[in-house]
Amino acid sequence: MQFLADDRLEGRDTGSRGLDLAADYMAEQFQRGGLEPAGTDGYRQRMEFEVSRLDESRSSLVLVHNGTVQPLKLGEDAVLVVSSRATDRLEADAVFVGYGLVVPERNYDDLAGLDLTGKVVVYFTGGPPDMPSAIKAHYQSADERRRALRKAGVVGSIAIPNPKSIERPWSRVAASRFEPKMELVDPGYDAPPPLPLAVMFNTDRAGRLFTHSGHSVEALFTAIQEGKPLPRFPLGVRVRATLGMQRSRVTSQNVAGMLPGTDPTLRGEYVAVTAHLDHVGVGEPVNGDRIYSGALDNAAGAASLIEVARAVRESRTKPRRSVLFLAVTGEEKGLLGSQYYATHPTKGPIVADLNMDMYNPLFALRYLEIQGLEESSLGEDVRAVAHRAGVEVQPDQEPEHNRFIRSDQYSFIKTGVPAVTFKFSYLPGTPEEGVFNQWLAERYHAPLDDLEQPVDRAAAARFNALLADLTLRVANADSRPEWRPDSFFRRFVR
Repeated sequence: MQFLADDRLEGRDTGSRGLDLAADYMAEQFQRGGLEPAGTDGYRQRMEFEVSRLDESRSSLVLVHNGTVQPLKLGEDAVLVVSSRATDRLEADAVFVGYGLVVPERNYDDLAGLDLTGKVVVYFTGGPPDMPSAIKAHYQSADERRRALRKAGVVGSIAIPNPKSIERPWSRVAASRFEPKMELVDPGYDAPPPLPLAVMFNTDRAGRLFTHSGHSVEALFTAIQEGKPLPRFPLGVRVRATLGMQRSRVTSQNVAGMLPGTDPTLRGEYVAVTAHLDHVGVGEPVNGDRIYSGALDNAAGAASLIEVARAVRESRTKPRRSVLFLAVTGEEKGLLGSQYYATHPTKGPIVADLNMDMYNPLFALRYLEIQGLEESSLGEDVRAVAHRAGVEVQPDQEPEHNRFIRSDQYSFIKTGVPAVTFKFSYLPGTPEEGVFNQWLAERYHAPLDDLEQPVDRAAAARFNALLADLTLRVANADSRPEWRPDSFFRRFVR
């Protein structure tokens, strides 16, 4: 962790020299740890990305009502999100569409009955409180949103962060607008392309969008807080946007090592243990610091990957199935490295994914939150090893944050692989809750996520031991993990 989060690696941005150094380090550690190469080029699996950067000096965003132009302040009111499909100029009528979700399984459609052809839709992130969190999370994913909006003829979107589930202060969202946006040159499947216009709007300034609509943003906030349905209506304004962009291509790599299984009938199946190696690089300065080191997000996960690999290899109980240890790139760009591996696997079939992303050893390990706990038989495996370790297991404590689809396990889930990921947890109202929330507010995607912050190293070591036990349990089971019959994610099994 000290090496991966050192300032010399300059925040490990995808495609950067710093991430290349991190990949070199991981490959060396895998080799020293006795893992066999499992990439297409030794321990590496290379891929190419299209890169888009915002040139804000050539960009603008305004609202137009009856010929009157209201300029918006980029960075304060809103941020423009660039992509390979973003247009240089666009003007279109704006329509508010609630949460902007289309969920066939629940007969829920925020776009139904509206003429959205050639329109810009405005929506709050999140979804109805009575909708199951797994379904709601899936249909908020970038692919599903794009698919539904493009089908409706939408040309642009303005997302307003839901006031009930804001994780980062707007100042850090705004600072991230200059980070390069990336897309895989070869995504591995028919991915819906980005919309010509995408905007993120400051929740505190959202009232500017509703001035001419006959509705108040305060009433919408109240409806969200009370769990009431959101109305849908024209906003009475046109959105006019100009985007300045710079485009390029970069190459990056996943790093993959393998421990072969011992059972001739099972060694052709793989248990994947994953962690992302990248972070967000060098960005806007905060108190003079421009290097976003990503110590807990996710140098800690990559370090644990090395430790778990060592523990599994040195265990007296050898794995019957093969175990794949995979450090992926491009997670911060939209789970791109794991998507590439899941759609271009070098080993397989993968029967389970145990993912580590920002598991946050900030205090003693008494409670462990398992995202995906109730979705597959892996939940019982986690409960068993946690019980032996004296750790109490909890389901996702904040399902409205959609974390189960926000890290690399989701790439494997979409190919039918049962998966779980982990967070150190706490009981409501305890000091640990305050520590966790303060970390999110001050350090998440900020330069303060560095090597100077307090970390409970003993708790991290306990977590590593628990995950090594879980890896061996899954690798040695007679049957591969299975989705539960009532799991929404079962549909992805091929």
